[in-house]
Amino acid sequence: FKVFLDYALLLGADFIATGHYARLKRTPNGQVALLKGLDANKDQSYFLQSVSAEQFERCLFPVGELEKKAVRARATAAGLITHNKKDSTGICFIGERRFNDFLKTYLPSQPGEIRSTEGAYLGQHQGLMYHTLGQRQGLGIGGVRGTPDAPWYVAGKNLGDNTLLVCQGHDHPSLLSQTVTIAQLHWVNDPPKAARVAVKLRYRQADQFGELTGHDSGDERLTVRFETPQRAATPGQWACFYDGDICLGGGEIESSVGVAP
Repeated sequence: FKVFLDYALLLGADFIATGHYARLKRTPNGQVALLKGLDANKDQSYFLQSVSAEQFERCLFPVGELEKKAVRARATAAGLITHNKKDSTGICFIGERRFNDFLKTYLPSQPGEIRSTEGAYLGQHQGLMYHTLGQRQGLGIGGVRGTPDAPWYVAGKNLGDNTLLVCQGHDHPSLLSQTVTIAQLHWVNDPPKAARVAVKLRYRQADQFGELTGHDSGDERLTVRFETPQRAATPGQWACFYDGDICLGGGEIESSVGVAP
């Protein structure tokens, strides 16, 4: 984002405009705040959490104040050929390819064992990189003798021995976290004064409420203790903090602590 903005300014532009479903507003103290897009189903503020307020000073998000159907209506009225283009559900820069096929182009497969959280051998995987916590589809595990007839879910990855850990049950304790540590913090403006904030651990997740510890220490790391245990809090993904519609910032999920027995 910064590279794009810097290049546009180098060319003499005053602003850049993008199609993000997000909004900007001036706060009473003169700062620029990032807000969720008006269309809750398309809000993309989660992806902009690491952009600085200084950069937002030169940004325009013209569709942020519109719902998607209104954007399509305007495109139709303007005669744009993309007015009825199907919504994209993948990663914008890889096109319509399957994500696994994209990864195979750059990363060699490293097959390994699939084991239950109790240690039972269940099969082989083609690479830990193809799986994420909480995943159900694509495991290739059928009925396993001596186990309940219930779906299997990815519960963890052991990078040391290249083992994929799985469990049965959508809300198995192995998938739930009460506390999450967030690193590489970035605040759009200032850290929140209140400890209780709304949090998203993934795109399009409903707001989840938790209490922050360490947010006012000046460190680049804090912990969130959630009011409700969170499913599949995945290290390496990003958490985003909100105060109502205002996106405060976020950071990378570093680790999580499960639910106490």
